[in-house]
Amino acid sequence: MSTPLAPVKKLALLFSPGNSDESSRIGEILRKETVGGIILVVAAVIAVVWANSPFADAYFALRDFTVGPEALHLDLSLGQWASDGLLAIFFFLVGLELKREFVAGELRQVSKAIVPVAAAFGGVLVPAVFYAIINIADPDALRGWGIPTATDIAFAVAVLAIVGSKLPSALRIFLLTLAVVDDLIAIGIIAFVYTSSIEFAPLLLALIPLALYTFLAQRFRRFFGRHQAGAWLILLPIALVVWGLIHASGVHATVAGVLLGFAIPVIRSQASGGPDAGPGLSEIFEHRFRPISTGFAVPVFAFFAAGVAIGGVDGFVTALASPVTIGIIVALVLGKPIGILGITWITTRITRAELDPSIRWIDLTGVALLGGIGFTVSLLVAELSFGIDSVHDDDAKVAIIVASVLAAGLATAVLRPRNRYYKKTEVDSK
Repeated sequence: MSTPLAPVKKLALLFSPGNSDESSRIGEILRKETVGGIILVVAAVIAVVWANSPFADAYFALRDFTVGPEALHLDLSLGQWASDGLLAIFFFLVGLELKREFVAGELRQVSKAIVPVAAAFGGVLVPAVFYAIINIADPDALRGWGIPTATDIAFAVAVLAIVGSKLPSALRIFLLTLAVVDDLIAIGIIAFVYTSSIEFAPLLLALIPLALYTFLAQRFRRFFGRHQAGAWLILLPIALVVWGLIHASGVHATVAGVLLGFAIPVIRSQASGGPDAGPGLSEIFEHRFRPISTGFAVPVFAFFAAGVAIGGVDGFVTALASPVTIGIIVALVLGKPIGILGITWITTRITRAELDPSIRWIDLTGVALLGGIGFTVSLLVAELSFGIDSVHDDDAKVAIIVASVLAAGLATAVLRPRNRYYKKTEVDSK
């Protein structure tokens, strides 16, 4: 039997937030989907208001303030640190979710996964086509075709949690699976489409610490014994090396977050720990890092990414007339639900796959509208498509905010009456 590493135990006790009842309570609050969505929206609203206030210069000076070691090519602006660094935490959790879905969740069974997976592909393809048709005449604007392909998991699930507490649980599972696959596709688009050049030396070097990280993570019980909660203190420095090398390679550093998330084991080994072995490392890491992502990383990214100088009513009207803005709004608000519903209908007709019996098409319409909330990842893809100094970037951000609000409003208009219906049905059945 292996013995736990003494330093890990000491460090885990020293840095563990579980020593404080107050920090544990705050952590539990930040793990709630509704709280995460609210904080995200508040951060974005503050950014938009500040960027259009008399103190706008201070906002942009803060966003563009450069910090970091130049020798390591990490002299980045605070905005870049948010998108390349902090957002990697969000994508690390996405990687954990994807791994869990593929290994032990809905995506493990093809019969259950095929409909939402197909719907996710429809929700990516149709918006991209809508956007491309509207912007076909402008090659520069056409670079933004990937912007409306993403769905914001946190925002969409938060809206569903607020307006649909009595909706069938299968509907939430459909949305989660849809959004998870959607994010996987978006990650692929970021990695392969919006990477202009690749330095293969640092990319190949990144495989060494990634392999060590994976080896230690997969055998965490053997190395950390029952003090696996402190495993992150050993794995985190290795993860930072992986992130730094992938960043240096030219591949967007958020991809590192996904790879690191995929490396974490989902199902604990009963042979190594017995039936009382406790939670797996994936569960431990998600529990520890979810509040950091929800309460800090994603809101800070949204704060720096959503700040766009609209220029008053005239500037807002001008932005709305831009083909980029029109393309994104049409793609997210119309293209997303059309793609999701259309491919779902086709899949259920030409295959043996079926929707969960508790789901009605009107309910699915509301969830498809929620798919048009593309906030976090769409803002990231907008920056990668145009750069923060481009007029197209400003138009894209206006479009993403407007489209996300419209999509949330339309979904609420559909789902709230359905929620009342299910609530009444539940009362009548008692």
